[in-house]
Amino acid sequence: MSANLLARVSSALEDADLARRHGRVSNVIGLIIEATGVQAEVGEVCLVATERTGVPVSAEVVGFRDGRTLLMPLGELQGIGPGTKVLPTGAPFRVPVGSSLLGRVIDGLGTPLDGSAAPLQVSFRSTLAPPPGSLQRPLIEERVALGVRALDSLIPCGRGQRLGIFAGSGVGKSSLLGMIARSTSASVNVIALVGERGREVREFVQRDLGDALERSVVVVATSDQPALVRIKAAFTATTIAEHFRDEGKDVLLLMDSLTRFATAQRELGLAIGEPPATRGYTPSVFALLPRLLERAGTSPAGSITGLYTVLVDGDDMNEPIADAARSILDGHVVLSRALAHSGHYPAIDVLQSVSRLTNEIVPPELVRAGQRLRSAMASLAEKQDLISVGAYRAGADPQLDAALAHRAQIDAFLRQAVDERSTPADSDAQLLALAAALDSAREEHTGEVLDGEVIAGRADADDDPFEPSGPPAIPLLGPSL
Repeated sequence: MSANLLARVSSALEDADLARRHGRVSNVIGLIIEATGVQAEVGEVCLVATERTGVPVSAEVVGFRDGRTLLMPLGELQGIGPGTKVLPTGAPFRVPVGSSLLGRVIDGLGTPLDGSAAPLQVSFRSTLAPPPGSLQRPLIEERVALGVRALDSLIPCGRGQRLGIFAGSGVGKSSLLGMIARSTSASVNVIALVGERGREVREFVQRDLGDALERSVVVVATSDQPALVRIKAAFTATTIAEHFRDEGKDVLLLMDSLTRFATAQRELGLAIGEPPATRGYTPSVFALLPRLLERAGTSPAGSITGLYTVLVDGDDMNEPIADAARSILDGHVVLSRALAHSGHYPAIDVLQSVSRLTNEIVPPELVRAGQRLRSAMASLAEKQDLISVGAYRAGADPQLDAALAHRAQIDAFLRQAVDERSTPADSDAQLLALAAALDSAREEHTGEVLDGEVIAGRADADDDPFEPSGPPAIPLLGPSL
């Protein structure tokens, strides 16, 4: 026996727990298993024996109370009763990672769901990991193509940026995510479907994702799964994305939805006795959100560009989870129910959406063009009521006149079919052309050269600026003299 082998065996024996103690289940209340006699740490996985099936159920230590260990099962509770044996594994929860996961659909615990055998060429990695160091993150200076014209031109996303997609239910979040996954310039997609309806999973994989599945990993935890499995699904997807990032790849992490992740953590917190805070969300929810979101971003090896959907309650964009996510993320995209009901797809409310890195990743001329288009859209939105009832008089607002003249072109630019693909170059060219057309139309109405010094129609220096040059806009009241 070689010295190297002896050293490895000796090291294994030193690290091995040769006298592991097992505990016993003392109580089961709701989602929580209470056990006594267990020596384990928070986050450690334990095996809970079952009397009927004989297959142990994995459970994670989530806290302690009055000398008892609190465990949350990663499976069903059937077969667990008083006195059932609980055996600590001495290790945290780990998931498989590797290139063989590409094209696969797995559950929140890393088990294949697509009917194929488990991938063989994988390694295992803990779902608990710190984010990249603040000073080790490279600056975000490059735009990543998302394939959606309204996003690439007006709400650009940088490589390694984190954007939130805020919307109510039924506004088109899943279709937008599938559209981005098919058209993005990122080399790998990692998609987490947290708390989704079981019916929608196959629809998303086959209809929305389509051929992009070949370079994607889909992690699924449906709404009927235990709360801890739904939480683990978000961390499993993030861990897989970190593996590809550490290999030097640019990863696009799509998570739907952050709200259902927070809801699962609220269930867990209430089950172990946390006091409810804002709208019933426990303090651990707001502590866990940055721990998840900060793990995306740039690193010296690669990048994770994160897109997280936020399902707002009652279309309230200021509800607690939406407000907390907006404060952490690097920008937000708002989907409008009114636009969706009018048949406008994608239903992106450009005026309510913002990317905090626009000036860092987009040339100045594109920034100015985007601002001009936003100004035109803001004028249309502000005077919409007057336009609808026919009370607006042409010529009263030159900027609005220009926007009205090009309203159809603006609408066509922002609309995009689900199967239509767009590149940043095409989006930029159309945006510049549209902004130039708006400037030209405004110049025609006012005589102003927006980027120059000459303004036609300006009063001469000798003229009295307060002297009226024509009849008053409103006739004088009373009898004429």
